[in-house]
Amino acid sequence: IRPVRPPPTTMSYSNVFMPTVFGIICLLGIIGNTIVIVTVFKKSKFRCRSSVPDIFIVNLSVVDLLFLLGMPFLIHQLLGNGVWHFGETMCTIITALDTNSQFTSTYILTAMTLDRYLATVYPLTSSRFRTPTVAVLIICVLWLVSFLSITPVWMYARLIPLPGGVLGCGIRLPNPATDIYWYTLYQFFLAFAIPFTVISVAYWRILLRMTSSEALTTQRSARIKTKKVTRIAITICLVFFFCWAPFYVLQLAQLAIDQPTLPFYYAYRVAISLGYANSCLNPFIYIVLCETFRRRFIVSVRPAEEAQSPHGTVSVILGHG
Repeated sequence: IRPVRPPPTTMSYSNVFMPTVFGIICLLGIIGNTIVIVTVFKKSKFRCRSSVPDIFIVNLSVVDLLFLLGMPFLIHQLLGNGVWHFGETMCTIITALDTNSQFTSTYILTAMTLDRYLATVYPLTSSRFRTPTVAVLIICVLWLVSFLSITPVWMYARLIPLPGGVLGCGIRLPNPATDIYWYTLYQFFLAFAIPFTVISVAYWRILLRMTSSEALTTQRSARIKTKKVTRIAITICLVFFFCWAPFYVLQLAQLAIDQPTLPFYYAYRVAISLGYANSCLNPFIYIVLCETFRRRFIVSVRPAEEAQSPHGTVSVILGHG
């Protein structure tokens, strides 16, 4: 990430407002994503098998949670006017968690979209390999690809000298004058543009399929189940797009700006906050849109009581569609 140095008149904004916003995002995100992960894993106590959507959802929550656990370090850096007190190793780890969350989240959302595409467009033929085992293997591959994708971070995240003889934490490329362009474009295309092109095409095909006469003649219960899961998946992808699109647009715009203006600085900080907020929004999407998730959460909190109720046999978070 190419840092935007705050103008002197924005110090209270950087030292008070931004840490407060980040703190709220961190707290809500840790609580929400922990609820999702616990709710999924609690299913095993009721002999419920995780579905393919469950696996993608819980891994998305794990990615967000790992990033959010590193946010206190970023908040501390903001409170200290950009000064980093935790050494170069932690600088590399926290910067990698930040960047990895962007790459891995996008990759998982793309895989989730393709799963929805197969479940909707080819429901019968895809059922043979749309299994939890295959989903876990795909997730492992995506994590590996993500770690390889952030190789520049592993190589160049380090302590950076700041005015006043103090040290900050960031990515210092060998030739900033030229490398920053290639790194920004690399990040934009690999973590945003290409995956969302695939996602957009897939959901377009899904919507065409769901409105076709052939889809309307399928079993009603299966059609409703698939439609509910697809609606949640589309919402997650749209929220991810609207949270991260401003950041990537401003990153590209920054390449043509020699000295960022004050409005640009504020817009850039708002864009970063939106991107970080995405890590805490997904659990609330499940709560709002998925009645089954709400019931599963109640079961995980009060298993003894729910085991005696009609809802005690609910077996999925999003459904097996």
